[in-house]
Amino acid sequence: MAFLEVNGIQKSFGKTEVLKNVGFSMEKGEVLAIIGSSGSGKTTLLRCLNFLERPDSGSFSVDGEELFNASKTYTDKEKREKRLRFGLVFQQFNLFPQYTVLKNVSLARELLETDGKKLAKDEKKRVFKEIEDNSRQLLATVGLADKAGDYPCNLSGGQQQRVAIARALALSPEILCFDEPTSALDPELTGEVLRVIRELKSTNRTMIVVTHEMNFARGVADKVIFMANGVIEEEGTPDEVFGNPKSERTKAFLEKSLENI
Repeated sequence: MAFLEVNGIQKSFGKTEVLKNVGFSMEKGEVLAIIGSSGSGKTTLLRCLNFLERPDSGSFSVDGEELFNASKTYTDKEKREKRLRFGLVFQQFNLFPQYTVLKNVSLARELLETDGKKLAKDEKKRVFKEIEDNSRQLLATVGLADKAGDYPCNLSGGQQQRVAIARALALSPEILCFDEPTSALDPELTGEVLRVIRELKSTNRTMIVVTHEMNFARGVADKVIFMANGVIEEEGTPDEVFGNPKSERTKAFLEKSLENI
C-alpha cells in the first residue's frame, strides 16, 4: 500500500469545477512535483490535503489510515489533528511580523503542547526549553541559526521563506507540502530556497512541491504530475514526463515553459 493514497477528489467553487476526480499515490520518502499552468487546480489540491478546503467528494489516506472521506463529517478538533499529518509552506511566507524568527518557528508547537493542559511551572519551562532547542536546530538546518532574534521585516524574501520551511518542520509532519515556494522571490533568491528543499530530500522526507521551476522538478522529483483544467493530464518519472510526454497538452506546456528558462 502506498504511503499517500488520494482517490476521486472533486472540488467546485460555485459553478466552477476546479478539481475533477483527481487521484494519485506516492511512497514514503518520495518527492512529488506538481506542475501546470495557473488555474489548473494545483493549489486547491494542496489545500484540500491540508484541510484548508473541503473536497466535495473523494478520500485520501496516509500510511494506511483514512484521513478524509467526503461522506463523513469531521469536528474542528478532528480536522486540526488530521492537519498535523501535513505541513504546508505558502507562497507568501505568512510569518507573524510581531514575533522574532525563533518565535515564528516555535509558536505552533508551544500552543499545541500546552493546549488544554495544566502544566506545573517547572514542567512548562522544561517543555518550552525543549521546543526552543528544537526550533534553533531547525533554523540551523535551513541556514539561519544567526537570525533567531531578528524580525521578519529584517530578512530577505529567501530568508523569510526558509523560516517558513523551518516552521512547517517544527510539528514533524509526515508529508511536507510546498505551494510555489519561490514564486514571490527574485531569481537570485530562488536558489537558496530550492537548495534547502534539495537538502530535505536527502533526509528521506516525503514532499509534494507545486512549482513552476521546471529544472528543479526534473532534477529533484521522483515523480511528476502535470495538471490541466482540474485533472491529472499526465504523470510519471521526470524522464517520462519531461523526456517523453504522451499528452499534447503536456508537450505544449513544456515547450512553452522550457522556452522561458
